[in-house]
This record gives sequence, structure tokens and C-alpha cells, in this order.
Amino acid sequence: MTIPIQNTTNGTKKADPAHLPLFEPLTMGGLTLPNRIVMSALTRNRASVPSLVPSDLNVEYYAQRARGGPGLIIAEGALTSWQGTQWPYAPGLWTDEQVAGWKKVVDAVHKEGTVIFAQLWHVGRTSRPDHPLHPGCDVLAPSAVQGRGGLPFRHMTEADGYAMPTEIADPQAIIDEYKHNAVNAKKAGFDGAEIMAGTGYLIQQFIDSGVNKRMDKWGGSVENRCRFALEVVKAVREVFPEGRVGIKLSPSGGMNDVGMPLPETIETYTHLLTALDTLGLGYICIARDIPFFDTKLDNKMRAISHDTTKTYRSSIKHTHLMINGDLSPDLAASYIAGKDGLPQVELTSFGRPWIVNPDFARRLEHGVELAGLDQLLMASVYGSNLPEEESRVGYTSYPEGVYV
Repeated sequence: MTIPIQNTTNGTKKADPAHLPLFEPLTMGGLTLPNRIVMSALTRNRASVPSLVPSDLNVEYYAQRARGGPGLIIAEGALTSWQGTQWPYAPGLWTDEQVAGWKKVVDAVHKEGTVIFAQLWHVGRTSRPDHPLHPGCDVLAPSAVQGRGGLPFRHMTEADGYAMPTEIADPQAIIDEYKHNAVNAKKAGFDGAEIMAGTGYLIQQFIDSGVNKRMDKWGGSVENRCRFALEVVKAVREVFPEGRVGIKLSPSGGMNDVGMPLPETIETYTHLLTALDTLGLGYICIARDIPFFDTKLDNKMRAISHDTTKTYRSSIKHTHLMINGDLSPDLAASYIAGKDGLPQVELTSFGRPWIVNPDFARRLEHGVELAGLDQLLMASVYGSNLPEEESRVGYTSYPEGVYV
């Protein structure tokens, strides 16, 4: 199977002047990022089985993207434990063997001169008790509230729903797991860590009043519902220094059956962001409100539409703001420059464009045409447990340009 993209050889053109704001360097936590173009975490479901250790194919994939010129790579979500497992072949970061696998990835990225953060990921009530590698694993959540619906690539329907979760007896134990994984990320050589606190996964489940029905110090009031997120951040900050920890949030909800009424959403996230802004983070990443998140369940849209960047920009005064979600290079540059009525941000992250363009940032830098998302081989995006040559298709097979 071949990828319908031609190699590009072009070292003479220069970036479109409209994109120049994207190429301003940025200092963060003692690191100098050469540009404002971030490769966001992209689940690709290709870890070795049954250990969920990053493989040599993962090393090749990340080295390709590092050569592509990003200011920062956020590695795909690394699961914090079997109890945080949803995807059959997503990598973990809780064992020494997984640390060794990630070290090979990090070393390859560093060899290209690129900064890389781990992403710490627990999926909570969207875990799979029927996981093919670990059947019978616990499904944990803030409360015993079953998630409705599912996503097609998980072979689930709305009628199937998710499994009924067990309420977490001691949230501090899960916070300790996050810290353990942060320690492992540091052992693997990662420059920092991003905490996944959006997309309806565990941390957002604590934040969301529709999922979190607890009446102890971890639920009820806005302050209590935000406590778990803040304590996870504090625990990871004990491992990584100031400016080396990020967090990703998706306030508009929608994914994995989360979403609060708009006034409650704004009150909750304004409180959370104001508190996060005091914790010495490198960045806060906010997902833009885009139609992709409007997951329809029982004829109700769980996504609460509002301009997340404009709504919460004023709550972030001391931390770099990164935005993510269906950005074009033109729009991203306008956000960095703060023009066209857009709130100014410091970083922009891209996902799918990095799949079909291993050299996404270099193409922008050299004014080379980007491969379009129509060339994305969807059947291969979440490829798993395939022979190596088949796993390469749609993963490391998209060609890089040659720049002279």
C-alpha cells in the first residue's frame, strides 16, 4: 500500500510572511523553543504487546517528527496504570520496561535537537474491563456514573455505553500514581510532562458535576471538584521544575459524555484556571470549541459552545497559553500575533497535520505546500497489533521533504 504524497525537495523558498509570528522563539522553564508550533499528543495505538512498551517503530516515528522542526513535541498519552487503560495498544509509563522504551524515543528526539514532553493519561470511566491484554481490569471514576455512548473506533454504540465504573475510594492513591509516572517520565529523559485533563477523561470527570456526584472534599462545590486536578498538578510539579509541566483542558466538553451548563462551566473553569496560573506551569493548553466535540447523546449535545480562548484568556496572567483544535497556519499565526480581534496566545498546537506532514513546521518555514488531510489514511490512524510493515503504513510511511 502506498501513500499518495510526493516527496518535496525545496530549500530555497521562505515562509509566507503571514506565518512569521509562528517562528518567534519562546523561553519556557529554561528551555528555548525555536518556534511556537507544537506537535500535540496523538494516540496512534502501536506500542509493543503485551508490555505496552514503545517500540523501535515508535522511535522512528518520533525521530521523523523531530526532524520536521516542531518547537515542542507532546508525546502520545502514556497510560498511568492498567486501571487507566482504554486503548488496546497505547503505551504505558508505569513500569521500568516502559521507561526504557520511552528513553529510546526521547534520545532519538533529543538527537534531532527537539524538546519533548510526556503526556500523563488516565481515562477513568472510559476504561475497558474487556481489555484484550488485561481482561477484568478495574473501571474507576469519581462516582459510579456510567458514561453514555462511545466512539466508532472503539466498536461501541450508544446503546452499548461504557461499563459501570467503581467510585474511587481514595483519590490520593491515583494522585500518587500520577507522581510515580512523572518520576518515570523524568527517568526516561523527557524535558517535562503534560497532564491530560480534558476530552472527558479522569481529571475532567472530577471537574464535571454531571459525572462527579461525590459529597466529600473531592466533589460538590466548584472548589472541591477542581481539587483533584490541582493536586495532580502539584504532585507532578514536585518532580519537574517550574515551567516544565503543562496541562490540557477542554472546557466546552462534549467528548466522552461530559459537559455542564454554560454558567457552571464558566464558573468552574475560571476558578480552575485562576488557581492553575499560580502553580508555576510552563503552559496551559485550552482546546478550542469546535464541532468535533459536539457528541450527540439522547438528542442532547453535551458540548457547551463558547469561545474558550476569549472566555478564559483573562484568567491566565502568569503562564503561557497554548491553544489546540482545528487550527490552520494562518489562524494560528493570527492568534500568536493577537490580530484580527483574536486574543493573543503564546503557543499553538497541531495534531492531524503532523500525521500527514512529518515535516509540518519545516514546510511552513520553507513555504512548501502542505499535504492535505484528504491524504490521511483513517484506517491506519489507530492501527494496532499488526505486522511491522503493515503498522508502518499511515504511520512512518508519509514522506518527508528534503531541505538543502
